[in-house]
Amino acid sequence: MTNNRENNFSRRKFIKNASLATAGFFIVPRHVLGRGFVAPSDKLNIAGIGAGGKGESDLFEFSKSPNANIVALCDVDDRQCKKSRERFPKANYYKDFREMLDKEKKNIDACSVSTPDNTHTVAAYAAMQLGKHVYVQKPLTHDIYEARLLTEYARKNKIVAQMGNQGASGDGVRQMQEWYNAGVIGDAHTIYVWTNRPVWPQGFGKPKTTAAVPPELKWDLWLGPAKWQEYREGYVPFNWRGYWDFGTGALGDMGCHLIDPAFKTVGLGYPSEVECSVAAIYEQMWTPSYYPDSCPAASSITLRFPGKTGKPDVKMHWMDGGIRPERPDELGPDEPMGDGDGSGGVIIEGTKGKMMCGTYGSDPKLLPTSRMKEVNVPKTLARVPEGHYIQWVNACIAGHGKTELSSPFDYAGPLTEAILMGNLALRSWNIKDSKGKFTGRKKLLWDAKNMKITNFDEANQFVKREYREGWGLHV
Repeated sequence: MTNNRENNFSRRKFIKNASLATAGFFIVPRHVLGRGFVAPSDKLNIAGIGAGGKGESDLFEFSKSPNANIVALCDVDDRQCKKSRERFPKANYYKDFREMLDKEKKNIDACSVSTPDNTHTVAAYAAMQLGKHVYVQKPLTHDIYEARLLTEYARKNKIVAQMGNQGASGDGVRQMQEWYNAGVIGDAHTIYVWTNRPVWPQGFGKPKTTAAVPPELKWDLWLGPAKWQEYREGYVPFNWRGYWDFGTGALGDMGCHLIDPAFKTVGLGYPSEVECSVAAIYEQMWTPSYYPDSCPAASSITLRFPGKTGKPDVKMHWMDGGIRPERPDELGPDEPMGDGDGSGGVIIEGTKGKMMCGTYGSDPKLLPTSRMKEVNVPKTLARVPEGHYIQWVNACIAGHGKTELSSPFDYAGPLTEAILMGNLALRSWNIKDSKGKFTGRKKLLWDAKNMKITNFDEANQFVKREYREGWGLHV
């Protein structure tokens, strides 16, 4: 119950503010609006969790907005965050994001998370539990369970949350949506997506020798929720992507950039089944070697998405490691397929035609390309001239639900789950029974509501991982 003293204070404060208002307007402090909300007269105070590498470029992009302040930096490696510290000398610097959130929680409105994949969820979830808006690099999470958790928490608690797949704010994906919505290619039934990734070592297993931890690196903090292991040269700062403990492989690295245009254009949701094939490293003649701790050198994955409202089911074929689909008959022999160099791309086949784009939804085309001169579909979707980063900054300042985001968690979460379903299949590929038979090499059936493989229980270990002590999620 509120006492009289508090009532008198509130009354005096209201009268004082009302007097100021008669003279014009008064500034509402951030703390009055509550956690995660920003006064109209304030800038968005951003903390960077991961300030080197991609985190460095992310923070620089946010700082281009006149409405953004970078007020705190966190990185486990002094070498990687050197440029960010020089660029934002007034920002307080931390090694442990948990310490930063505790000490800076009254000073920050939002967090950018640009760590290795295995730490995305623990960092973003901790920030959201303090009511902070979040921008999280792709893939949104390391595991399927985590994607569902962040999505539902952001929705329930009205967090302005965006995934860092910047192509989602480009014009290309919007043009593809407009073509599709106008019925130019009919109903989609088959999608091909490919990339030349990995461009880092993958499929070889862990580095074999341990090494001394560099003095600038806090190895325990770098591991985060991953199980403890000795430091090995080759993980930091880039090649962690090829190891399941830390990364999500070629599919996790590029899937959010390449699958996004098709996912959004066709309006896909959760997949119902998945199967894959994996290319192994041949260490000796005719002797393939599979390493359960390392992502494969190359893979092919097929996801099926149930059709909606009478539409046909959609099959999506993902290929990485340099594997590409057959060139469409409608594409000329000298015309580029996907990206200009063919290293990545998307082809959507419908009942009335086909369309194609490169990475990030770039350079969209109808096939055959002569249709580009014949088809004239008006623009019906708003563009994002400010770009992906500043769109999020503006949305945070406006408040939850006031403006649109290109990759909000309600969209990015299901997209990430579909991508990680492919990884679940890849990891299940190497499961053997007591007789040494590969039992995971089958079509896996997915109960999306309950997040469970229904025909091969051993695969469910990859839906949610175990967290190292001290790094669990307080759900």
